[in-house]
Amino acid sequence: MAGKFECYKDKAGEFRFRLKAGNGENILSSEGYKAKSSCMNGIASVQKNCSNPDCFEMKETASGKFRFNLKSTNGQVIGTSQNYETAAGCDNGMQSVGRSAQGASIDDQT
Repeated sequence: MAGKFECYKDKAGEFRFRLKAGNGENILSSEGYKAKSSCMNGIASVQKNCSNPDCFEMKETASGKFRFNLKSTNGQVIGTSQNYETAAGCDNGMQSVGRSAQGASIDDQT
């Protein structure tokens, strides 16, 4: 099921995006961008790289939870997940990004 990207401005005035799964849950968030066009390029990069398992990097946090980064082929982080209780839950989150990002609509809230 396709998800939805939301492009928005944060409290600092930077542009960000978040990817929501078909059930409305946030599954990936971006860094802040100075320009809206850079934010939109980030969304395009997620759509391009989300089907490549090598672009995902799972990490264990200091508190023993798990999270992942989606990276472009040049190694730059495009988006970061929430924390998950288990590695299996984190793996499911990565798969959800792959399913949700391709064909996702973009809700421009700026």
